[in-house]
Amino acid sequence: MLAKRIIPCLDIKDGRTVKGIQFENLRDAGDPVELGRLYSEKGADELVFLDISATHEKRKTLVALVERIAQKINIPFTVGGGISSVDDVRALLKAGADKVSINSAAVKNPQLIQDIATQFGSQCVVLAVDATCIDNEWIVHLVGGRVPTELNLFEWAKQAESLGAGEILFTSMDGDGTKKGFANEALAQLSKTVNIPIIASGGAGNIQHFKDVFTKGNADAALAASVFHFGEIDIRNLKKELTNSNIIVR
Repeated sequence: MLAKRIIPCLDIKDGRTVKGIQFENLRDAGDPVELGRLYSEKGADELVFLDISATHEKRKTLVALVERIAQKINIPFTVGGGISSVDDVRALLKAGADKVSINSAAVKNPQLIQDIATQFGSQCVVLAVDATCIDNEWIVHLVGGRVPTELNLFEWAKQAESLGAGEILFTSMDGDGTKKGFANEALAQLSKTVNIPIIASGGAGNIQHFKDVFTKGNADAALAASVFHFGEIDIRNLKKELTNSNIIVR
């Protein structure tokens, strides 16, 4: 069994880390560079930085910010938001990112997944999927959860894998910021659907939720934001508790 990963997520807007509930009512959570450095020191396995308004505002992710982050941390990090071409990816990797997360652009142009994987390898392509359950079907949404599509979560994940995606970052929009637990049933189904690692996002509120997402949801990694940003869960303590529950962590 691969060791499970703990991944803090920093949603960035106007150069600051923010956090909301179900993608709305954002509040400031600090400087992303400083938070990244702190998490790197505190035992996070990876980091994810998402420029959450880049696609909506039709601009590119902040390359200069990526460079500053890369200078401060020594763990892998993924960057997403506003990425729509191979050139965008090249610039971010050159700035120091290890992986890129693509969402809206991949739905509009699935070929982009294959193009990035061919140029840089599947290991650097993370497909981010924001989905909500509507009439018992998980429906993919775009542009920071603003725009529903006709895509089914599981079908889209399978297609993305076939095109070369190396990981799936699935955010339950229903759970985002609620601290009521991850969407474990959907995650378990997703893990049966694809053969690439799944990062679970949306709903982390306590240590039990992390235990459940690995044992019931079969996730390969768990991503969270506010519980880490506001000091509700300490990463080292979380890993200790997971180890005590016979869950292998890095």
